Amino acid sequence: MERQGDAPPDDVPFVLAREAQHGPVVHATNRVARLAGVMTGSRVVDMRAICPDLQVVYADQAGDRLALDRLVLWARRWCPWSVRDGDDGIILDTTGSDHLLGGEAAMLVEMETQLSLLGLTSRLAVAPTWGAAWALARFGPVRAICAADQVAVKLGALPVTGLRLDAPTVLLLRRLGLKTIGALIDVPRLSLTRRFAKAALVANPLLRLDQALGTLAEPVSSVDPAPRFIAQSRLAEPIFDPTPYLPALCADLCDLLHQAGFGCRRLHLTVYRTDGDVSHLDVAMAAPSRDPVHLHSLFRDKVAQINPGFGFDLITLQADDLAQLQNIQTNLEGGSDDDLHLSQLLDRLTARFGDRPVTRPILRASHIPERAEARLSALAAPPALMPVPANERPIRLLDHPEEIRVLYAVPEGPPAQFQWRRQVHRVARYAGPERIAPEWWKDRPGTRLRDYFKIEDQVGRRLWLYREGLHADGRGGDPRWFVHGMFV
Repeated sequence: MERQGDAPPDDVPFVLAREAQHGPVVHATNRVARLAGVMTGSRVVDMRAICPDLQVVYADQAGDRLALDRLVLWARRWCPWSVRDGDDGIILDTTGSDHLLGGEAAMLVEMETQLSLLGLTSRLAVAPTWGAAWALARFGPVRAICAADQVAVKLGALPVTGLRLDAPTVLLLRRLGLKTIGALIDVPRLSLTRRFAKAALVANPLLRLDQALGTLAEPVSSVDPAPRFIAQSRLAEPIFDPTPYLPALCADLCDLLHQAGFGCRRLHLTVYRTDGDVSHLDVAMAAPSRDPVHLHSLFRDKVAQINPGFGFDLITLQADDLAQLQNIQTNLEGGSDDDLHLSQLLDRLTARFGDRPVTRPILRASHIPERAEARLSALAAPPALMPVPANERPIRLLDHPEEIRVLYAVPEGPPAQFQWRRQVHRVARYAGPERIAPEWWKDRPGTRLRDYFKIEDQVGRRLWLYREGLHADGRGGDPRWFVHGMFV
């Protein structure tokens, strides 16, 4: 699929690439590139030798899958059942729906037209089986219609790749002289059964052929659309302030969420004005919630932002960014405590000050102390948990390590005395070292390793300091010493 509004010219060979074991390979091509001999799955460097004018852009595979999932639900304007087919297709079960659009031919024209308005090129096929439709859409004409008694004939001229087989199986069939589906149909079944009896589905041409011909069932398992939770209040006459109606709207919406076992992280308030205009107001939460009192409190300082115009007579409140949320018992009597949770405090602070000033620390996958933590918006979705270092780290780290002047150092140990912030500190006891090597994939060549020590000075102050580099390590002069944090 081409990106909407950013499609290359029709006369330019263009491919999307993805990383592979031996370098980037072709992920998808346009028609000009295919006619020039560029093949999907081939190395980009080899295809550039064939087509010097080839333009290459890296594919956003995760983004394409999300877009395709949205397209699956969008396509239900033509039928009630749809499902994503791999990374480049959609299967629709249009049984009983095509006559509403004037027949199968008119339905395909309508589909192609609507997809083109989205900036997408398409290859369409109607067939009695999933496998036949898959093969015809990829290796048949641009728009193909196959009746139930024409499946074997229509598929006969197509390559065996149209049976959704893996590459080793396709290569094996070609070596056996079976290059088309028709040639495979003509081979006595018993001669192939022994070879592929224990093969997996993607490596068994007999099972794939049965699915395409309809002798082996392959039903469409349609995905369910995301649930929608919305509460509304219709007013007998226009008003200018929605505040009195918000508690009931929040209560009704939370009741719907509770019955379905969901919570939400975003609320969308919409007021429909009598002049035909619409005003919106959004609030977000740090964690999924369905507490009506808490959700109502988030609108307290924001309702004044709504422009009432000449008044409005319809208010809707919709829950977005849904997540499964189960009841949790936090006390022995049953139920949960009503104390203010951290997530609710973050929500109130964010509602008052905005999402930029309110942040929270998160762990990052790095063993370099200053890189192991980052700041994230309090309302952002929590990232995957990162491993916590096994060694004890100080609670407080300096924004920038501060260099110290070493007066006397113990070999292979910490300084016996050092000067920091114009004060002389004498080391009473220490633990370490903990050696931290540079991250070679990020740091510049010549970056020196660090040896960290936990020390306690003569007055009981506990510091975390490190020696940067070793004597005669070939990466600079004498080692340097820094204070990096405090244990409090």
